[in-house]
Amino acid sequence: MDEKVTAVFCAVDEGDTKNISRIVKEALGAGYSAEEIMNSAMMPAMEAVGEKFHRNEYFVSDMLLSAKTMKKGIAVLKPYLGGNADDSPGNVIIGTVSGDLHDIGKDIVAAMLRASGFNVLDLGVDVSGAEFVEAAEKNRDVDIVAVSALLTATLPAMKKIVSELNAVKERRKFKIMVGGAPVTEKFAASIKADAYSEDAPEAVKAARRLMQELKEERRAGAD
Repeated sequence: MDEKVTAVFCAVDEGDTKNISRIVKEALGAGYSAEEIMNSAMMPAMEAVGEKFHRNEYFVSDMLLSAKTMKKGIAVLKPYLGGNADDSPGNVIIGTVSGDLHDIGKDIVAAMLRASGFNVLDLGVDVSGAEFVEAAEKNRDVDIVAVSALLTATLPAMKKIVSELNAVKERRKFKIMVGGAPVTEKFAASIKADAYSEDAPEAVKAARRLMQELKEERRAGAD
């Protein structure tokens, strides 16, 4: 990895919000494309942050700082990404289920998704099935609906919400991802969600995977 690219990687990994803009500009000035900086430095850095979190080397505050740093770096890159400042890997609607007022986990996932370039519409906490459905129908370009629950007592609400989302007329246009402390992969499968993630780094990986599935399905549908 070249010195300039390594500097971007380290800035994101270490949460250097103060210097990231300058470091990214220097990499651009050295001839690296926005795509190279994103794919060779920023994304690998966030993956490294996720791995350190799993090894208990980084804490939630470290992840949020790295996410904030990457967001600032992306702001510098946006004018150079495909010539379109609105380029994004996908559009996500996220919220915590009705009856649950916890927002920390949801906020971390939203921050990590935004840092990875996703457009995120945060519905907040205590969100009903009707509100999730309305948001999915109103935002016709939605790709992923992410449903969070932090209390075991609200798992029935998650099940009901996913059922209501599955009944949406144009359901095939988006994927449903669930997560939160009491949620398991088995439970996610039982309520017919498309993906499950145990934490924020895994949520980003799941979102990328779901976007790839959507692209393949949309291509097949266009043929």
